[in-house]
Amino acid sequence: MEKRRLGRGLDALLSGSDNGHGGTAVAGESARVAVDQIDCNPFQPRKAFDDEELSALSESIRTVGILQPLVVRQIGERFQLIAGERRLRAAQSAGFNEVPVRVVDFNDQQVLEAALVENIQRTDLNPIEKAQGFNDYLQRFKMTHEELARRLGLDRSTLTNLVRLLELQPEVQSAVRVGQISASHARALLSVTERARQVSMCREIIARGLSVHATEALVKEQKPEPAGGKEREPAPEKTAHVQAIEDDLRHKLALRVEIRLRGKDRGQVILGFESNDDFERLLEVLRGPAA
Repeated sequence: MEKRRLGRGLDALLSGSDNGHGGTAVAGESARVAVDQIDCNPFQPRKAFDDEELSALSESIRTVGILQPLVVRQIGERFQLIAGERRLRAAQSAGFNEVPVRVVDFNDQQVLEAALVENIQRTDLNPIEKAQGFNDYLQRFKMTHEELARRLGLDRSTLTNLVRLLELQPEVQSAVRVGQISASHARALLSVTERARQVSMCREIIARGLSVHATEALVKEQKPEPAGGKEREPAPEKTAHVQAIEDDLRHKLALRVEIRLRGKDRGQVILGFESNDDFERLLEVLRGPAA
């Protein structure tokens, strides 16, 4: 049988799920369930919920109620949430004791798919949460990127590019998670394999507000030069003192600054500029005050 595609949204997965099963509720039917009988979705990819959005939703629920039922599956005498965690949290905050639900007969794989679809297509997870959700699914169900992309109705390259963000250093991932840099900025940094340099460049992107294009140029400019067929001596690791000097110069000049070490007593100081004004200002600093 051909697998269902989820590109049309959560309804594509919910359709055809109305198979009855035993218990206090019938799959496919609507019911009202006590909120304390509903357990959270263990496959929920969203880790952070905006307090202001939840507060606004809670106020709306107090006024007009819950217009769209939550989606749950029954496990024993309790229910497990599949879709609608924001509505459940807001209903609890609004003081509701019961919520409307739609009961479906899903296995674990379908539950995770539904959670991914609801968040990806409806509430827009941040790129790192999406990447973690995709990666959890791939690892749990031993599926290829191509197969998962087909099930979710996504382009395979889109999925792969997101999962690759998990290769970034934790500090860079955190910057993506909170919106300090975009996923496009982050993808440009993937080619920077040295940990300290990747983190340093991420900080520079944030400090200078660099565009994606400027970031790509920065990364390309800082790639190691060809070794000319000879094995290059590994560059010494930057000490905390050297990194502090870099940061100090960067803030004083308001320009890109990198100290490249080539040996114990050798290296380069790279000064980058993005405009003619930057260049003129740099010349003034280097020439010093007029005699």
